[in-house]
Amino acid sequence: MRDIEIFLTLAEELHFGRTAERLYISQSRVSHAIKKQERRIGAPLFTRTSRVVQLTAIGEQLCAELRHGSRLIESALASAQAAAQGIGDTLTLGILGALGHVLDPVLTAFRGAHPNVELVLREAHFSAPFALLRAGDVDVQLAWQPVREPDLTVGNTVLVEPMRLAVASGSPLARRAAVTMDDLSDQTFCDIGTGAPGYWADELIPPRTPSGRSIKRGPRVHTFQEMLATIAAGRAVSLVQEHCVDYYSRPGISYVPMSDGPECRWAFVWRSAVETPLIRALDGVTAPTPALARTRPRR
Repeated sequence: MRDIEIFLTLAEELHFGRTAERLYISQSRVSHAIKKQERRIGAPLFTRTSRVVQLTAIGEQLCAELRHGSRLIESALASAQAAAQGIGDTLTLGILGALGHVLDPVLTAFRGAHPNVELVLREAHFSAPFALLRAGDVDVQLAWQPVREPDLTVGNTVLVEPMRLAVASGSPLARRAAVTMDDLSDQTFCDIGTGAPGYWADELIPPRTPSGRSIKRGPRVHTFQEMLATIAAGRAVSLVQEHCVDYYSRPGISYVPMSDGPECRWAFVWRSAVETPLIRALDGVTAPTPALARTRPRR
């Protein structure tokens, strides 16, 4: 089980040093565990160079199946612990925008496994992503990664989706088949303010392009609806997640694919000091989420 944990962590981090730090083990222990698994399987699981670590095709397949099995084990243990403690309560989950619909298979699986637990959804806003969580108004928050808050615990990744560039339909970019990260230097982005950690906001509004050119921030927005209104008015643009194409399709806004854009990883986050078996049970649930195509031509 420890070797499986090492493999899954390395598959997520793609960095031997960060994997070792995250698991509180030596880097040589990580290398030894991976080499042992590769000998057992008879094929490389990762390609390694001095600058990059990547999963091989066999590694990708193994990762998907092991992650599924690992979550089943975690869910079973958390469910047993919850049953032993007689848990039948309310769990409040903070959701950004339409993610409650996107993750409905996961939430449905949790409700099926815990019929005595009432799962309540509360909407959070990206301008203050952890406010509800720290105030105790929600028990768990779904947030994009990375989250590096010392008082918060980050759970399993539950959804990975590509990013799009949301622009006014009258923008020349709206007629493009795809845009690149370097195209962003000519645009003004919505500013989500200082209520969110800087490193977290940078995932949605990168400060620079890959070539080092600055990206401008303009109108301040506090909610997703404010952001959409600002974009439709042609005052700014923004990176948004792929699910917005389905759930926020409206006149005046086009969602342009990014040929080299980042991926958004969503995970459950909770206060470390009040972790409960029920929170772990939600984090351990696995269910097939709706497939999000990576290169859909629609806008």
